[in-house]
Amino acid sequence: MSCSPVELAQKNQVLILTWQRYRKAPSFENFVEFAVSLNAFTDYLIDKSITGLLHASKELEQIALSLFGDDSQHPVSDMSMQDLHDRVHTLSKLVEGYVHAADRLADRCTDKGKVGSRTTRIVYFVGHSPQRWQDLLGQLSYFGVKVIELGWGDNLPLDASPNPLIIMDTDGVSVEGWAARIKALREYHKLAQIIGLSIPSDFRLLQLALKSGADWCFPLGASLQGVVAQILEMNDPTDQEPFRVLVVEDSLTAARAIQRALEEHQIVTQSIQDPLQVLNALRQFLPDLILMDMYMPNCTGVEAARVIRQHNEFLSIPIVYLSGETDVALQVDALRLGGDHFLTKPFNQVFLNAIVKSKIERYRTLRRSMFHDSLTGLLNHTSTKTSLDAALNQAQRENGRLAVAMLDIDHFKKVNDTYGHPVGDQIIRSLAWLLKQRLRKSDIIGRYGGEEFAIGLVGADAEQARQVLDRIRGDFALIEHPYRDARFNITFSAGIAAFPGGDTVADLINAADEALYTSKRAGRNRITIAAAIQGHA
Repeated sequence: MSCSPVELAQKNQVLILTWQRYRKAPSFENFVEFAVSLNAFTDYLIDKSITGLLHASKELEQIALSLFGDDSQHPVSDMSMQDLHDRVHTLSKLVEGYVHAADRLADRCTDKGKVGSRTTRIVYFVGHSPQRWQDLLGQLSYFGVKVIELGWGDNLPLDASPNPLIIMDTDGVSVEGWAARIKALREYHKLAQIIGLSIPSDFRLLQLALKSGADWCFPLGASLQGVVAQILEMNDPTDQEPFRVLVVEDSLTAARAIQRALEEHQIVTQSIQDPLQVLNALRQFLPDLILMDMYMPNCTGVEAARVIRQHNEFLSIPIVYLSGETDVALQVDALRLGGDHFLTKPFNQVFLNAIVKSKIERYRTLRRSMFHDSLTGLLNHTSTKTSLDAALNQAQRENGRLAVAMLDIDHFKKVNDTYGHPVGDQIIRSLAWLLKQRLRKSDIIGRYGGEEFAIGLVGADAEQARQVLDRIRGDFALIEHPYRDARFNITFSAGIAAFPGGDTVADLINAADEALYTSKRAGRNRITIAAAIQGHA
């Protein structure tokens, strides 16, 4: 996930300033400001998957929250003050090192905004027997991952990335040995992502591995493809849009306080004072959550929630009540009538943020399961068409370009019949990973059905799309898929149509489909550009 060094440095500076303010005037209000700033910083590191910094930030956050208390407990003791100061200083130095290293490496990064560009990530494999994992290392190479093999006691090279991805094979090593090695790597490479292989599937041993500094563990016997999937996800996790919250609060002062608390955590907010306008606000703002006062003129929060729940498109959106109401019976009744959570005023800003973000994450997970294919994580059939419609509308408004491609894996039925459906599923995943790794974030990638994929290359003409997809086609054909003691290769064919040319997504898909079948009839493992598109009246 992309992380701007400038943005990270700015957030670090905010954290330092709030801490300095508390040290200078150690009041409860200043400590709340520091805790909120720290909580926002930790959430930012989670969102951006900056694992090494996250370890230090989480430790500091846990200590700060344990000292939160109230007015009577501030200032904290001299010992606690010094401990917090040392940890803030350590975290700040880590951030400075990360920013400096990121700046040095910036010129070596490939521009992912270009059509068909690709990036290469170096991964370090530490273990006694890398030959046992040759299938894993070979699979990774197809997806732009270069693996450097190291002996168990070897150090990473001096020019290693500031946030290396390290795979450790613990097979044949004592528990004490691999725990100490993980801990040493974590101490020396604080920004690293560490995956442990061959960790025994025992609760205490998994706990020990994670406590020692591993980010993810795979037990003995874990599937090769499961390991590949996790490495690729850690290598290039998906960016997500900022969380969005609609605040329904008749008091302008209270609404602004809530918005400030949420915006500290990069949550986008909109506030309305009149609950009668909530349906319009929902359709225009498209929030992930509604934060609503219980008692407002002309309409209570419960009444507003009941109206919202009458509309199918808003049935699952979380509604959190924020009110001075302390009657438990009334709170329970409010939850029964459409609410999801109840927070009482005055609210703890850290707790408010935690509730809001956890509710939104679950809501987005639910929505993702509705709009994405469960096997590949790509857009499903319906979502693909919706996204292509939006891209085509934009291209038409702005006199832009859009290329649509239909891809189909060659002889896929024979693969399922010969090797079984699990192997077929893995081939579909492999093509999905390759497409995600090679195409831009702005492009549309969907599983259209079975072994067929639909692609939208925004801003590309047919020839540009052909060049991009032909490189992917050639690389996909080189992948050796393991099956028992053997390996086999497989290919895909594609057809491309483009706007200007077709006036609707249906026109483009139909034309690309015809071109795909032309590729199939011509011998497969090739890409064909559609002839002139015949529009439909």
